Amino acid sequence: MNRTRARFVALWSCSGGTHAEDVYRMLARCYMEPARHYHTLTHVRRCLRHLDLARDSIPEPDAVELALWFHDVIFVPGAQDNEQRSADWFRRQAGERIRACDRICAMILATTHSGIAAELDTRFVCDIDLAVLGASRSRFREDGRRLRAERPDLDDRAYDLHERTILRGLLARPRIYLTDFFYTRCETRARRNLSWRLGLPSPE
Repeated sequence: MNRTRARFVALWSCSGGTHAEDVYRMLARCYMEPARHYHTLTHVRRCLRHLDLARDSIPEPDAVELALWFHDVIFVPGAQDNEQRSADWFRRQAGERIRACDRICAMILATTHSGIAAELDTRFVCDIDLAVLGASRSRFREDGRRLRAERPDLDDRAYDLHERTILRGLLARPRIYLTDFFYTRCETRARRNLSWRLGLPSPE
């Protein structure tokens, strides 16, 4: 059993879940769908590395981790309800057994990044999902290429407009990152990366 699988099985089992091996196989199969280039298990593993760095600052790290495992389990390019369907998928697997199921579903839904989460655990889920924006310029560029590959339904002009709308919205926030941990760690580089992508002067 590889480390990623072993980590999920241990978490699922200690959280009250059953059939952990079967759930992992279904989860991994979803993340390996051919339409995916960015929203893969690689993204999940990167999220888990950020989680581990911040673990001591997170009130309920196991709940946050479960949300991260499932937040992109359903991904249909261009669909507006991927997060809702991912939360529903998690709920079906969890049944009545996983503790904090409703909270975890709310965390998954928050990864639409359409509002400002009030709960600290949910803020950590959102920040970890966006931590890639604060990566090195080369990683940021590669992630952008992979995200573009997931939208073959859009021509270059339409995709550019779509991407710019999202990035401008993030850049317009008073803070991209809602937790002090990720604000300190990622905010400056994320703003520089977004400004570079949008052709704006780099912030000081």
